[in-house]
Amino acid sequence: VQLQASGGGLVQPGGSLRLSCAASGRTFTTIAMGWFRQAPGKERERVATINWNGGGGTYYEDSMKGRFTISGDNAKNAVYLQMNSLKPEDTAVYYCAASARDYNMRYHYFFPYAYDYWGQGTQVTVSS
Repeated sequence: VQLQASGGGLVQPGGSLRLSCAASGRTFTTIAMGWFRQAPGKERERVATINWNGGGGTYYEDSMKGRFTISGDNAKNAVYLQMNSLKPEDTAVYYCAASARDYNMRYHYFFPYAYDYWGQGTQVTVSS
C-alpha cells in the first residue's frame, strides 16, 4: 500500500492550500486517516484526523481549529486537508496516514502508533 500526498507548496501568510492524499496498491478497509506535520528541529505533531467507525468524527489540534478542514472518502482511501489563513508557523512537511485498526476509543487515532500506512510527505512553506 502506498499513500501519495500532494498539494504542498509556497504560499504567503493568510493564503490557502489544499492537500490531497490517496492510497494505491493492496486494498484495505480504511477506518481512519489523518494528517501530521513535522517542522525542522521539531517532533512530528498531529494536525487533524478523521475516523469512520463508531459514528465517525474529526479532530483538530487547537491551533488549527477554524482554519483547517479535514475531509475524506474511506471508500476511495482518500483524505484531504483544506488549509486557510496560513501562518509562517504552519511551515512543515505534512504527512498523511491511514489506519485499518478498529479502535473502540477515537483518541487512539490522535497518535501515530494507530496508523499502518504513511505517505512520503509534502512540503508546505508559508512565507512572504
